[in-house]
Amino acid sequence: MDTYLDTERLVLRRFTDGDADLLIELDGDPAVMRYLSGGEPTAPEVVRERHLPNILAGYDKWGGDLGLFAAHEKDGGAFIGWFILRPEAEGPLDEVELGYRLRQAAWGKGYATEGSRALLRKAFTELGVRMVWADTMSVNRGSRNVMEKVGMTLAESIPTPPDMAKVEGAEFGGVRYEITKEQWERR
Repeated sequence: MDTYLDTERLVLRRFTDGDADLLIELDGDPAVMRYLSGGEPTAPEVVRERHLPNILAGYDKWGGDLGLFAAHEKDGGAFIGWFILRPEAEGPLDEVELGYRLRQAAWGKGYATEGSRALLRKAFTELGVRMVWADTMSVNRGSRNVMEKVGMTLAESIPTPPDMAKVEGAEFGGVRYEITKEQWERR
């Protein structure tokens, strides 16, 4: 396994072209997709033909240091989901998004917090990042709790994207959390 990052209980690695089925399974769970697509699964051909190629291209674009990373339990190697640490498409490299999507079996075990803390540490100590941001639906309390646990603070409310209008809680919009390197160092 091409390890990108190690935590106490997780190994994060770069995705490979053979990982489509992992992503299809993850995005096929209505509970996982609840606040992303209203529970609609991502079509397998979209994962194979668009999502996975974009993930792999991101490693080339950002030198392998930023992108979307597969997360596995150290104990047994089970795929639990993914974490993201990357800039916006045309954004500055020192402002990156933090995100995560985990299988239901991994919920409530502290993995999102553990992986996010490790990625913040890497961003601020190794990658020259100045600020990390994350966003979610206002009603996604689980994701908001993770952002708060890792020291991010609510920066602003954001409108719901038009393609997410059918998602539960869309009428309440979204929220953006942020943490700067200086804030992280003071924690």
